[in-house]
Amino acid sequence: MKSTLASEAPRTGSRPAVSRDVAGHAAPLGATVLPGGVNFSVFSRYATGLDLLLFDRADDRKPARVMPIDPAANRLYHYWHLFVPGLGPGQIYGFRASGPFDPARGHRFDDQKVLLDPYGRGIVTPAGYSRQMSSRTGDNTATAMKSVVVDASAYDWEGDGPLHTPSSRTVIYEMHVRGFTRHPNSGVPERTRGTYAGLIDKIPYLQKLGVTAVELLPVFQFDVQAVPPGDGRVNYWGYQPVGFFAPHQEYSSRPDPLGAVDEFRDMVKALHRAGIEVILDVVFNHTAEGDETGPTQSFRGLDNSAYYILQPDASRYADFTGCGNTLNANHPVVRRLIVDSLKYWVEHMHVDGFRFDLASILSRDPSGHPMPHPPVVWDIESEPALAGTKLIAEAWDAAGLYQVGSFIGDAWKEWNGRFRDDVRRFFRGEDSSVTPIADKLVGSPEVYGHKQREAEASVNFVTCHDGFSLNDLVSYNEKHNEDNGEQNRDGANDNSSWNCGVEGPTADADIERLRNRQVKNMLTVTLLSLGVPMILMGDEVRRTQDGNNNAYCRDDESNWFDWTRLEKHADVLRFVSLLVARRQLRDQTHERQRVSLTAMLRQAKTAWHGVRHLEPDWGAHSHSLAFGAEMRREGLGLHLILNAYWQALDFELPENARDPWRRWIDTARESPDDIVPWQGAAAVENVRKYRAEARSVVVLWRRLEQAD
Repeated sequence: MKSTLASEAPRTGSRPAVSRDVAGHAAPLGATVLPGGVNFSVFSRYATGLDLLLFDRADDRKPARVMPIDPAANRLYHYWHLFVPGLGPGQIYGFRASGPFDPARGHRFDDQKVLLDPYGRGIVTPAGYSRQMSSRTGDNTATAMKSVVVDASAYDWEGDGPLHTPSSRTVIYEMHVRGFTRHPNSGVPERTRGTYAGLIDKIPYLQKLGVTAVELLPVFQFDVQAVPPGDGRVNYWGYQPVGFFAPHQEYSSRPDPLGAVDEFRDMVKALHRAGIEVILDVVFNHTAEGDETGPTQSFRGLDNSAYYILQPDASRYADFTGCGNTLNANHPVVRRLIVDSLKYWVEHMHVDGFRFDLASILSRDPSGHPMPHPPVVWDIESEPALAGTKLIAEAWDAAGLYQVGSFIGDAWKEWNGRFRDDVRRFFRGEDSSVTPIADKLVGSPEVYGHKQREAEASVNFVTCHDGFSLNDLVSYNEKHNEDNGEQNRDGANDNSSWNCGVEGPTADADIERLRNRQVKNMLTVTLLSLGVPMILMGDEVRRTQDGNNNAYCRDDESNWFDWTRLEKHADVLRFVSLLVARRQLRDQTHERQRVSLTAMLRQAKTAWHGVRHLEPDWGAHSHSLAFGAEMRREGLGLHLILNAYWQALDFELPENARDPWRRWIDTARESPDDIVPWQGAAAVENVRKYRAEARSVVVLWRRLEQAD
């Protein structure tokens, strides 16, 4: 994109010509397209000088124009601002900031570094991008990422708006934009594999699966080189942000500076048309600038002590994230940036919700101590522009602050890590696991009951991007992260996994059947428990990472969705699709009205059972449980049997009413009898007992007399 001012040749010498500027305005922050030009505004308390740099191309060795921002005429409070006539969307730009380099006092200015705009709506990456060049002394102009001017209003949404799907009807699919279609067997055209456009091509698959929301791993522009050095490793997951407003450029099939912005919005619009919400995994706990040895890319070079939590020795960074630094989320300027970012993604990019990575960081004050009422959390919750937006907290951080069940706020939902752990332990056959799984089936009241929260406060999952895939959870006892280049030291050591008898792939048919059954067991509990269910991309076709439980750095077939598995594991895909479809049951009286399973169970008469009716065994050595629910208004009875014992067990059934029990799910049976279409469920033969095979889940239903 040519700068509209570049036609005026620079003077002879090493420094380009300086153009005359006008004052501009402090608000809004960032680059704002106005009639006749663009207004730039950036925050910096301690800078002694600030230059706006305009570029023709991302990999230019020198800016086409350098425009000093006069601190006397173009600075209000700590906001440096400038209006440049003649510029428009697509203009590539950056900043250089002069000031003290005094790490002991928290200052790290470097006037040789090109800096990204913290409010930049677009970012371009040169072909020769080098994180190393930004980490050492010297000019990094040609190898630095740069910001792009974006006109946020210049897009035709064609009437698109938020879907506001009720949480009781929400089923989340956690996925990676690139990994979903990057594999050559995806059937997506080569040009769009691994992009926002490629995801659009696969929306029919998501519709068939039945999910109501996709939760996208980070799509904020991130540093792919922010990994330990080594052959073939990149930051694949995206948890190394360099900007909080710009969609990741490398996920766009369009090479132009505005391509990622528009293609992302095309994707959101297409998903909304299919009835699927878009939730973003957002990283407001650290940035890609890392520790004191890391690169100067943006925040560090503008106002280091405002953006980061520093140790008492201000030359070092507090690290509560495991990534080298910690964002100072409760500093007023950072609080504003976070809320402004969220508002931008809702108002101008039309996303429906956010999952906050390491959200407990938001509870820490500027010295790193947890706060009982963190201002930024309440700022987010009380922001009117975010009303109705789904807010999901990963309620822990890397320094041991664990807030599952106690994360502050009234509207926040939480990734329920206790659900994950308790379901794994139960189906692995651990002692003292029956009582915890009973709690998780009914919405985790032991975790959330004290807050008098609805069941949907809990986001229920057994697997996510971080850890084993579901296939690997039942195929490996130990992690196998050798390909990560850290001698298998990275990743969690305790996974509550069980390989079912053999480590890794096997030709043993009996072990394969057991693994398949265990996969279906955990999917059934995830999708039928009260709360918001979340499944990991590819678990529905037993996607494997070959035992890697920390695959953050592998951008290859070990991490991509292998579309041949749709046929290889068609029975699991069918199982999940039917299970998701029946999570929302039709009201038996009013066929046009959908009533969620959660809503039904809230009003149901429920009871716990063991192998004997109304006699649950809560003992430490029990490995089975049954749960019954009578929904009189809907005329429906359910009976759920969980048998994690290594032998078959006969479970007594409640006496029949006018209609016999019908078998909907039995994970021990071969497909297509493992799950059947709801109305096709056949009556069970023995009206008094049902034999649940070893390590299986059974769901029965029957019609009841409806209440008046």
